[in-house]
Formats: sequence, C-alpha cells, structure tokens
Amino acid sequence: MKSLIPVFFMVGAVMVLTGAATYISGWDYSPYLYLLGAACVALAQINLPLATTNKILKRLRIQQKFGGIILLLSAVFMFTTRGNEWIVCLAIASVLELYTAFRIPSEEAKEQ
Repeated sequence: MKSLIPVFFMVGAVMVLTGAATYISGWDYSPYLYLLGAACVALAQINLPLATTNKILKRLRIQQKFGGIILLLSAVFMFTTRGNEWIVCLAIASVLELYTAFRIPSEEAKEQ
C-alpha cells in the first residue's frame, strides 16, 4: 500500500484539477470526476504513514488530512448547491495543502 499512496495522490490531483476546470464549461460528468479525484487525494492523505513523535509534524499531518476531507466536502457542494460554495471549500483545502506541503519537509529536515 505504501507504494500506491503517491500514485493515488497524483491521479487524484489530476482528476480534481480536470474536474474543477471542466465544471466551468458545464460538462455533466465534471462533478463525478472531481469527486473521484477528491476521494483519491483524501485516501492518500489519510493513509500516509507517520513514524515520528514530533508534535509539530503530527499537527501538520492532521491539517493535511483535514484538507483532504475538505476536498470531499467541496465535491458534495458541487452536487448539492447551485452557487459557488464549492469554490470556497476548494480554496480552503488548497491553502491547507500548500501550507503543509511547505512546512512538513522543513520540519522533517529540522528533525534530522
């Protein structure tokens, strides 16, 4: 399973990006594509192993998992609402993912 986590993340990220980009054009299947991509990203984030006792790294991993869950929430908003609420959730998830993407490697480098 460890070797499949980066694959799930990359495939999911491409599907999320494609689903969000094609939603503007009104393609009927774009929310489904986005939902599958968000599920892959959330699955990869949740199953990412953590073998440290560093409290900062644990907090950052929790934020990363929360970002994956917010991606799923934005997919639900794509189906249930007619406004742009899903874009707000996507923006929040993007900020969380970017923050943790830069902080986790720096904290891992400090730990070593």
